[in-house]
Amino acid sequence: MEQERRYPVGIQTFSRLRREGYLYIDKTDLMWRMTRVSPFIFLSRPRRFGKSLLTTTLCSFFRGERELFEGLKVMELEKEWKRYPVLHIDVSMAKGQDGKEELRSALMLQLEPLTKVYGVNPNEKTPGAVFSGLIRRAYEQTGEQVVVVIDEYDAPLLEVLHEEEQLPGFRRVMQEFFQCLKANEAMIRFCFITGITKFSQLSIFSTLNNLTNISLDSEFAAICGITGEEIDEQMQPDVARLAERYKCTPAEMREMLRDTYDGYHFAGESPDIYNPFSLMKAFNQRELRNWWFESGTPSYLMRQLRRFRTDITKLDDLFVPASAFDQPTENMMDALPLLYQSGYMTIKDYDFFGRMYTLGIPNQEVRVGFTEGLLPSVAGIRGSDVQAGFAFRFWRALRAKDTDLALRELQAYLEGLPYVEGFKKKLEEVTVAEGFYEWTFYLIFSMLNVYVQTQVKCARGRADIVVFMPDTIYVMELKLNGTAQDALDQINDKGYALRYATDGRSIVKIGMGFSVEKRALTDYLIVEE
Repeated sequence: MEQERRYPVGIQTFSRLRREGYLYIDKTDLMWRMTRVSPFIFLSRPRRFGKSLLTTTLCSFFRGERELFEGLKVMELEKEWKRYPVLHIDVSMAKGQDGKEELRSALMLQLEPLTKVYGVNPNEKTPGAVFSGLIRRAYEQTGEQVVVVIDEYDAPLLEVLHEEEQLPGFRRVMQEFFQCLKANEAMIRFCFITGITKFSQLSIFSTLNNLTNISLDSEFAAICGITGEEIDEQMQPDVARLAERYKCTPAEMREMLRDTYDGYHFAGESPDIYNPFSLMKAFNQRELRNWWFESGTPSYLMRQLRRFRTDITKLDDLFVPASAFDQPTENMMDALPLLYQSGYMTIKDYDFFGRMYTLGIPNQEVRVGFTEGLLPSVAGIRGSDVQAGFAFRFWRALRAKDTDLALRELQAYLEGLPYVEGFKKKLEEVTVAEGFYEWTFYLIFSMLNVYVQTQVKCARGRADIVVFMPDTIYVMELKLNGTAQDALDQINDKGYALRYATDGRSIVKIGMGFSVEKRALTDYLIVEE
């Protein structure tokens, strides 16, 4: 009988993973090459993407724990297996503090286990002084350069990102903590720092001249996460077991996994990368769910979306340079850097000659979870109510090509929509009144992972809404206090549907009239081509 797989859900310690026989996707060749690039490395990846596992793998490697790496790719690369003193600090354990003094105390607590190994000087009163002393004493006591591994360096700062009174004090504490890296550079063999975003005013970015940021490096794009090739080579039994649970073929399950958890790219030239936490959780629980979102949606991100009044309908096809999303947090003019760095957007395409990136939402899990998280704060309604109720009926009618039924469902939904304060606020923010309904459509379709675009450019104007179904494209125009015929005439006069003539799918043009006073769909016209 085939032995059950052990999936490392929530296990981030490499040594435990290997000793207890958990599934491990071998990244040790990439890890080894990374240690040869520069003595100081920074890597940004979203939460729960394997950063912590990578840090503990580095710790075992530099401690010379060769037996843990038997059978892995690094065995063909590493010849010395030299032992170094390793200082591993997980800064995420210091988050959640009420003030800068509490943050200092939390950092001191994280350093305490290391002081029991290398000692502490009573004159070292601050976290940075203790950290510096540890580097120096580890070097002196062992006669070897020190390896420093810092996980989630930015965790305390992200929690107070929106708090103007707290952030400067927290930043000064972290500056003092990290400045010893520059001062003790000669005693450091290798330093690896992970995080989600970049805080440029911290000393690691402002004074470490030889810090190499590999976050957008194609060579290391797959160092965290699981590629489609790795699934096909190492996880076919897992796919087959999940397919049996869903009563489908392994090939069909492979497509379901791709749609749900795939789609990440962390460089211009990158393989398709799956969310490792969600994938392992799905195999472990034998269920496809939005596991990443259920593990927690960062409150700091939602606050920044509200602060910058981010229009999520414009997030699916952004054409931008790297400077628009790979930039220090202090320089943010919009929420795009945090959206990308937190994993809510990813690279979809790259123009090598123009050095321009196309960004979009990675997959179904992110689209549905992201939208569901936004609905209460933006629209004042629960995403689960939309998804299980109207949205599903609307989508089912469109799938059946019963456009008339779909629009009758829309009529009934809009008439019963509570005009809560969230809607009023959103209505005030949009440039034109139709924008309010564009948002409503976008949120509804996103809850079902249906690709929808708003304000779609063409040669003579912008189509309000375009919905892309597997065999049909719906081009929709809304007219507030106007008629459906007015809306349909605009689709035809402006040629909104012409760009899709060679697509191969059926094209359906829908003109809709809305009454602002009644907040209802008053009439509609449907033309199928």
